Amino acid sequence: MSEFKLRRLGMMMEPEPGNPQEIEGVLNPAAVRGPDGELYLFPRLVAKGNFSRIGIARVRFNAAGDPAGVERLGIALEPEADYELRPNGGGGCEDPRITFVGPLKRYLMTYAAFSAQGPRIAMAISEDLFHWRRIGLARFGPYQGIEFDDVDDKDASLFPVAIPNPSGHPEMALLHRPLFPGTRPEETATGPALRDLDLNRESIWISYCPMVLDGCEPHCFGKFTSHHRLATPVSPWERLKIGAGTPPVLTRHGWLIVYHGVSEMEQASKGTHPLRYSAGVMVLSKEHPQIIRYRSTEPVLTPSLPQERDGTVANVVFPTGIDRREDIGSPDRFDIYYGMADSRIGVARLDVPELLPPGGVADSPEAKV
Repeated sequence: MSEFKLRRLGMMMEPEPGNPQEIEGVLNPAAVRGPDGELYLFPRLVAKGNFSRIGIARVRFNAAGDPAGVERLGIALEPEADYELRPNGGGGCEDPRITFVGPLKRYLMTYAAFSAQGPRIAMAISEDLFHWRRIGLARFGPYQGIEFDDVDDKDASLFPVAIPNPSGHPEMALLHRPLFPGTRPEETATGPALRDLDLNRESIWISYCPMVLDGCEPHCFGKFTSHHRLATPVSPWERLKIGAGTPPVLTRHGWLIVYHGVSEMEQASKGTHPLRYSAGVMVLSKEHPQIIRYRSTEPVLTPSLPQERDGTVANVVFPTGIDRREDIGSPDRFDIYYGMADSRIGVARLDVPELLPPGGVADSPEAKV
């Protein structure tokens, strides 16, 4: 086997009938093993008016070891802080990713906090996954005139260990996707088929922050700096936008992430969403994650099921959670949890090949899409 393939296992969650907290969707979960070895999902629960909370659910497995359903356990976070609330009563804690950061011996959650200023990356910390303490908004240093603190930002996740920054110093590393004006897919879809890219703006970025080990108070986390453009749209299936997906996990080939890319629908019918969100695989160097070792030339998952094609936002598969199946003795097997049309949650299985496939696209500084 020498290629990455995803095999769908089924739908895991959909809105619970009669539950007002889920009336507009259950989607885009974090997935993480707890101290008890159980797998927990942290789905985005959307109430009326796009008011989003982050829930907690325990995954149930069948006799074959496949995920087969969930048990809802409550709410992890709901909008309370000023950076999560809007003046009209709306707000959101959205699209979490959770990483157990080994040096800190804590779980760190990154999520999109949606206030009047727009989406920003927020962080929370926990020892047991059931009790979360807000750290606040992630803070960023400037980069060549770009003020990341003033820019909408989403799709953030952390590495589980210290990573050498560009100067070689081990630090906490964050993948994120700044949403600079003019780079949303709804905007770039109106551009020409062949267009010049602003490489500093249409990209997944990696940024670094010093890691303090003798305490986890909010002041321990400084600014993320040493910014590096990691990946830019290059293939047709991701022509309009790419964004980080699952948190990075270490494999035999390097750091694996399953990310999303956006393109236009070939034949968008009247009244339907004109965009398609698909999923691809990226492998980053173990020693220097700024280096891409492999990247999908074609998507590994595209919306094809009715639950992926019809929903709050049509034609979307959006990977956010990943679970290494060491519990069944398969460390090269991963279950990928993803949003289905911004309405439900599905799961697919990925087996890491023995060799990296040939011909994976690296990022080209002269890329046009």
